[in-house]
Amino acid sequence: MAQDKIVAGIASFGMSGKVFHAPLLCNHDGFYLKAIVERSNDMARQWYPDVESVRSFDELLHDTEIDLVIINTPDHTHAELAHKALMAGKHVVVEKPFTLHAGEGEDLLNLATRKSKIISVFQNRRWDGDFLTIQKVINEGLVGELVNFESNFDRFRNYIQPNSWKEDSSNGTGTIYNLGSHLIDQALVLFGLPEAVTAELRTLRPEGMVDDFFEVLLHYTGMRVALKASYLAREAGARFSLHGTQGSFVKYGLDPQENALKAGHSPQSTDWGKEKPEMWGTLNTEKHGLHYVGKLETIAGNYMAFYDNIYDAIINGKELAVKPEEAINVISIIEAALESYKLKRTISL
Repeated sequence: MAQDKIVAGIASFGMSGKVFHAPLLCNHDGFYLKAIVERSNDMARQWYPDVESVRSFDELLHDTEIDLVIINTPDHTHAELAHKALMAGKHVVVEKPFTLHAGEGEDLLNLATRKSKIISVFQNRRWDGDFLTIQKVINEGLVGELVNFESNFDRFRNYIQPNSWKEDSSNGTGTIYNLGSHLIDQALVLFGLPEAVTAELRTLRPEGMVDDFFEVLLHYTGMRVALKASYLAREAGARFSLHGTQGSFVKYGLDPQENALKAGHSPQSTDWGKEKPEMWGTLNTEKHGLHYVGKLETIAGNYMAFYDNIYDAIINGKELAVKPEEAINVISIIEAALESYKLKRTISL
């Protein structure tokens, strides 16, 4: 093993471990995935024969060779386990949402600073191809001055998954923490912190215990920003709708990387993250007095860029792409959204 490889361990082998973290780390030349916590089986060894299966999180932390720990356990455990990993002298990547409360995130940031360790959050959807594309549309003023921005993440899951912590209201989770973490993070990357937040949350599925629908309005001067997600949308709406003083850009469909990883494709494969032309967004705008209507090629997505940055931050001291301060801001917006719905009013920040 090369001396400059970062030795990593993953705290669980659930969906995010199987689909995202393990394949990304194993396909990155800068990392060596040494161990994955599996309390009762050896499924990870079937996929990755050279990776150790350990039976507890403490066993992972006691391995002195491990430099980086991925906290991808249930949301309500993130703060506690990230704290333990930092205390054990490990660098930490936390699956979104960072924590359930902003104060917990601030405590982790302070601890990481004292321990001289990096802590970041896996906001992989900053590297979705559609998001990279709308960033370019906005930055180059292709729709003029942006006045209305809508981000919509629809799924169809009309059942309650049995024995799942994600369906248990006592865990303080729900769609606002799950999908909301992504949509809010993307909005803050584009526009910074809003002046105020207004939110509506619903439990639409019969017998549901957690919110499975939300609509969050972020208030900015001169611009409307609406973020929305639902588990009962069999016919998905537009993923992004941008409307400005010169035109519009509308994009349907989801980035193909998650499905490619689920299918076992390598993120190092040719044409990784590229979208089929029929999924490209439509730009209808005016530029230099000329009216244009047509498809805009989607920039190729690249989830590996997250771990490129983690490597550079640990080995070369580069700035984190996803800073803990930004992750804390996301949780602060979620808390404001929860307060807005509870009090039925707009919450100023």
